[in-house]
Amino acid sequence: MDKYNKLMLKFWLIASIVLPLVITYFVITDGYKKWAQYYVLAVFTFAMYLMRRWMMKRMEKHLAFLKEESKK
Repeated sequence: MDKYNKLMLKFWLIASIVLPLVITYFVITDGYKKWAQYYVLAVFTFAMYLMRRWMMKRMEKHLAFLKEESKK
């Protein structure tokens, strides 16, 4: 499961970098009015990256806490 989480974290990071570049290209070629609303998706992908990173750190702390509690 750890590999999956790290893979998905990288996926959201790459998507949050590539998507705005692609959208900007389409804005330049096709016009702002047609593609402007897709910038919301770019914000969404970056938010997903941050949320997944935060949840991974939270889970690591929780697992460390459980490990510490089982030693007592």
